[in-house]
Amino acid sequence: MQERPHKHEVALTEEQRHVLHQFISKGKAPARKLAHARVLLKIDRSAPGPRWTDEHVAEAFEMSRYTVIRIRERFVTNGLEDALSHRPHTQTRARTLDGEQEAHLIALSCSPCPEGQIRWTLRLLAHHMVELGYVEQVSYETVRRTLKKTSASRG
Repeated sequence: MQERPHKHEVALTEEQRHVLHQFISKGKAPARKLAHARVLLKIDRSAPGPRWTDEHVAEAFEMSRYTVIRIRERFVTNGLEDALSHRPHTQTRARTLDGEQEAHLIALSCSPCPEGQIRWTLRLLAHHMVELGYVEQVSYETVRRTLKKTSASRG
């Protein structure tokens, strides 16, 4: 299989290779970090031996090819430690319901259910939240997550 040239070529120094081999041999690190170390050793272009493609590395370590590409890119742009470590997600999602809206939802779920209904359903609660003007729109999944994190009983 002909290998395509990479925008980010990994060329480890002898010292970096030694550090990675020591790191792997100890095995006292999170699995993701050890896997990233193994990937770096396989995609190293300055090491003697067979050249592994991103596809082969991904298959061998049971990860996506894009993960291999991201490891490669992080090594070239930010160095060895960044390529090994896990970055927590930096995007935070805005809360769908604020505290007051959550309180209205809980109060609604504890109130008697509408006539003709045996109990509140998540969709019914979501519909009534909109109908009563507490929110413009809310999904039943948001209602479920909100009620799950409270000790309110819908029964």
